[in-house]
Amino acid sequence: MQRLVKRVVTERKILTQTQRFISQSSAAVVQKTEEQNEIILPKMPPFNYTPPPYTGPSAAEILQKRKEFLSPSLFCLYKKPLNVVDGKFQYLFDDTGRRYLDAFGGIAVVCAGHCHPDVVEAIVNQTKKIQHSTVMYLNNCIADFAEALAAKMPGDLKVVFFTNSGTEANELAMMIARLYSGCQDVISIRNAYHGNAAGTMGATAQSIWKFNVVQTGVHHAMNPDQYRGAFGSDGEKYAKDVQDLIDYGTSGRVGGFISEAIQGVGGIMELAPGYLPAVYSSIKKAGGVTIADEVQCGFARTGDFWGFEAHGVVPDIVTMAKGIGNGIPLGAVVTTPEIAQVLTQRSYFNTFGGNPLCTSAGHAVLKVIEKEKLQENARDVGSYLKDRLHVLQDKYEIIGDVRGRGLMLGVELVTDRDLKTPAKAETLHIMDQMKEMGVLIGKGGFHGNVFRITPPLCFTKEDADYLVDVMDVIMAKM
Repeated sequence: MQRLVKRVVTERKILTQTQRFISQSSAAVVQKTEEQNEIILPKMPPFNYTPPPYTGPSAAEILQKRKEFLSPSLFCLYKKPLNVVDGKFQYLFDDTGRRYLDAFGGIAVVCAGHCHPDVVEAIVNQTKKIQHSTVMYLNNCIADFAEALAAKMPGDLKVVFFTNSGTEANELAMMIARLYSGCQDVISIRNAYHGNAAGTMGATAQSIWKFNVVQTGVHHAMNPDQYRGAFGSDGEKYAKDVQDLIDYGTSGRVGGFISEAIQGVGGIMELAPGYLPAVYSSIKKAGGVTIADEVQCGFARTGDFWGFEAHGVVPDIVTMAKGIGNGIPLGAVVTTPEIAQVLTQRSYFNTFGGNPLCTSAGHAVLKVIEKEKLQENARDVGSYLKDRLHVLQDKYEIIGDVRGRGLMLGVELVTDRDLKTPAKAETLHIMDQMKEMGVLIGKGGFHGNVFRITPPLCFTKEDADYLVDVMDVIMAKM
């Protein structure tokens, strides 16, 4: 790795001064010797695993097959696409055996860790018995997992419908809300992302994710954006827009309200304090159902088990996916017995939802979270990492905002702090350089200028130090 960085430094002739920055919480992140004109990299934490030699097709061959046989809508994050062939806990390995710190977690999917032995064992054991039958037959896997999941819910939220994805879960939740309330109007928030099917695309409120197809019955309220919003962190002022939508955009009755506690695709945007309690009150008065989209921020990622807990509310319906399966296609909708009854009006069925294989995996993930105290780890390591990122923000003007909870953190980059001008090109450059130095992160936000840090929940403080130190090295050179 040192040879790689020496070559980059030499080619770009970046190091022409004698001073380099030193990280405040680890020794000598960047050191320069005038004699050798080199930098000494932060050291990736040791890890006792070496993947077997890779014997598959090259990255170039895979890329060619993607171009020929897969959808042209697919894209790669980096200039030089990464060929990931192995993973273990919070680390990924490419086709050369090189190790990367995974701070993206497959878009907030991997919570227990890549290939966690307990989850792998549960999947293998169930596969040897039966992978799929139908929920019209009895099987203990779906019932046992539903019981365990219901135990993690507040109030009377204890009826579970299993799906295959977050989009499916949100589609079902919106349909249930409309059926129960008898109203079609649903309110969502600008900048939200809830899926890419007909109903959920309507609830999604970023143009890049919306095709020009019929999307009806959804009103988009002002986003309670604490960084760019008109009212700063005053959640109740933003909530008034929801009441205005009810008063001036509907019959006065609504079907429901759907929101994330922290907008993931929207750039790790945490809703302003006081917003959800005020909105939930307005929705209830208008006869609507409240839906918490926990697809990204659920399953202990934020340090609470559910993202909505930080806002002191209890929704009528909770949706989840991603972390629930640790990479297995699995989603769920949880609601009350009274609301769940509406699906008996007709036949509702999901062929693969709740199959023995996926529910065995989900139950194993839940057990790992509890056994290894990953919720507590997300809270503790996340707070530590956020503090370190704030220190970096004080050091570099390009960091406009650091936000989020637990291990769902965002770093927004700007070229001008006063104007908050999105640093789009710089975001891509830093991401690419971080990959070259062994750290993988994501990006999001409407302008694509927010780093999304959503690693597996087994992420350590040493990992956090390495991530920040690598970011420090790169920003010091800009």
